[in-house]
Amino acid sequence: MRPKVAVLFKMKSKLVEELKKYADVEFILYPSVDELKERIGEFDGVIISPLNMFPREVIERAERLKVISCHSAGYDHVDVKAATERGIYVTKVAGVLSEAVAEFAVGLTIALLRKITYSDRFIRAGKWDSHRTVWSGFRDIETVYGKKVGILGMGAIGKAIARRMKAMGTEILYWSRSRKPDIEKEVGAIYKPLEDVLRESDIVILALPSTPETYHIINAERLELLEGKYLVNIGRGTLVDEKALVKAIEEGKLKGYATDVFENEPVQEHELFKHEWETVLTPHYAGLSKEAMEDMGFQAVRNLLTVLRGEVPDTLVNREVIEIRPPEKVKML
Repeated sequence: MRPKVAVLFKMKSKLVEELKKYADVEFILYPSVDELKERIGEFDGVIISPLNMFPREVIERAERLKVISCHSAGYDHVDVKAATERGIYVTKVAGVLSEAVAEFAVGLTIALLRKITYSDRFIRAGKWDSHRTVWSGFRDIETVYGKKVGILGMGAIGKAIARRMKAMGTEILYWSRSRKPDIEKEVGAIYKPLEDVLRESDIVILALPSTPETYHIINAERLELLEGKYLVNIGRGTLVDEKALVKAIEEGKLKGYATDVFENEPVQEHELFKHEWETVLTPHYAGLSKEAMEDMGFQAVRNLLTVLRGEVPDTLVNREVIEIRPPEKVKML
């Protein structure tokens, strides 16, 4: 019997055709949790985007499900613990987003320090009445060149950011769960304890995943260490205590904040909207490039098929599931 696979978002036709060679495919586009609870019991595999929530209440209804393939590097929208308990393999994509996200992180940093997005709104609003208006009002503009850039998280994305920032004439400091001798040798990155990175850097870039350990890693206490500095977040919104962040901006302690992610998404109203000079805000699309999306889709399909062939992909998130349900027990292809 051919596996039955649900795709919960709009996937490119080339990828769908590849998947249809091996499985019966049904699209259930952006279902609610209640809708998914009603249908999930019909499927052997599912491919989901970060916009598709996959909580325990859905997983407990997944009687046939063998694999959840995430069309993303992050997987905090899946209850991995519940999936593991039921012997469901959870996979992610890896590597394909690194260059796109790193490029975006640099773009956010430049836009923040050089006030590019503010200036765009300024000129569109018809406020440019003279050169004096600009030269007298835009005095807090700074270059990235010559700054100390602290990177929290030195995985593939952190390393790609470090390479770009080094090329811009900066000094790289970093903190990660483990030392990364390769990037230290390549760009002269200096490993330091977390608080030292915050204290010594001019710009801090967050490139960490969302885990219980990284939740609000930037809190009120650590924001004190960032007084007079810039913060950029291309990791996850939960890395930052947003209430404490807003307070730091309002009190003039944090020079600026650029982010592609928020604690609760999507965002339609936020206290940060009032601070146009000090912030650059984008709607969680750092990895959204034509090249990255295509590569990510192929990997998501390949991960799903690998599990259904009774093999273990390198990008398996919950490796302990192998003991609960060995690969040969999920093999359908």
